[in-house]
Amino acid sequence: MTLAVAVVVALLVVSNTFFIVDQRERAILFQVGELKDAQFSPGLHIKIPFFHTVRKFDGRLLTLDNQTENFLTVEKKNVEVDFFVKWRIADPATYYRATGGQELVAMDRLSAIINRGLRDEFGSRTIQQAVSDERDVIMQELERKVVKNVAELGIEIVDVRIKSINLPQAVSESVYDRMRAERARVAADLRARGAEEAERIRADADRQAQVILANAYKTAEQLRGEGDAKAAEIYAKAYGQDPEFYSFYRSLNVYRNSFGGGQDLLVVQPQGPFFQYFNGGAK
Repeated sequence: MTLAVAVVVALLVVSNTFFIVDQRERAILFQVGELKDAQFSPGLHIKIPFFHTVRKFDGRLLTLDNQTENFLTVEKKNVEVDFFVKWRIADPATYYRATGGQELVAMDRLSAIINRGLRDEFGSRTIQQAVSDERDVIMQELERKVVKNVAELGIEIVDVRIKSINLPQAVSESVYDRMRAERARVAADLRARGAEEAERIRADADRQAQVILANAYKTAEQLRGEGDAKAAEIYAKAYGQDPEFYSFYRSLNVYRNSFGGGQDLLVVQPQGPFFQYFNGGAK
């Protein structure tokens, strides 16, 4: 019986002498309730049985998935922000002193720190800045400002992300109305510029058409004048070669034009010069 008791006591002593720290854990050693050591690497470690106690914490990456919070922008408009934080324990001793080793306490205090930081960031921006292209800037500024505060909790922030930024219904309608008005103004401006450009193009085309027509008329008149001059020159040469034939030819043309209509009536003297070629030739 005594041997059995001795074996049990020996097993208890051995089991309380060694402890293992997993690579996913952080450990703190207490000596009679007082924090003694918090620097333990993963592996097998020794402690004094019944005199030392060990407390372990989750050393993995943890997530704070916060509920949607309302923040005021610089225009005093509410925005609904949904975000999450990735964090882990960086200093187990500080973490224990600040939170008592309670993960929920750490979550609450971390949430309060992030909320204050986001309130400051959104409070210095307009709605348009907050919901458009400054989300990454907000995150960078937030991480930079809260580093000191979270260090007092013995934790470090790995990442902060905004999942969504939504506007209350009334604010959304106001923003959409303003966006529609802005788009309408831009569209009207573009239409006005287009109409102005169209008028300019039409005026330029009309001017070019008038210039082309004027140049064509000028060229036609020049060619017509040159043709008339050439014809007159030919007529003059022909007349010079045989004036009698030329006179006869001209008279035939006059007869053709004069007697071309069936109802034409001429009142002239038969013995006049008009009918000289009907009376036996020229006189």
